[in-house]
Amino acid sequence: MTDLSAHTLRYYEKIGLIMNVQRDATGYRQYTDSDIAWIHFLIRLRVTGMPMLKMKQFSDLRQEGDSTIVSRRELLEEHHQDVLRKIEELTLNLHKIEEKVEYYKALETTKKLYS
Repeated sequence: MTDLSAHTLRYYEKIGLIMNVQRDATGYRQYTDSDIAWIHFLIRLRVTGMPMLKMKQFSDLRQEGDSTIVSRRELLEEHHQDVLRKIEELTLNLHKIEEKVEYYKALETTKKLYS
């Protein structure tokens, strides 16, 4: 459903990232479609490297309502820029790795010629 462990879901609930989760008569959590959509968004933030404190800040702003829309947008724009910088850095590093792979391929070819 969310690909998060029960432990992580409980932790997110404990720190206030997930709030007001309904429970059935036996105490099991009952996530609504809205809860699941929010959890998937939290996963995207985490996977793209947003620190937990920033995620909590965003969640708190979300709970405050429409008066925080500008702040939420700004926080996401900042994260967007961070992600773009990481992509740039990863791309540069990937190119360097590709260069090294080509270097070793050339060495292999040279060795075969002289064997």
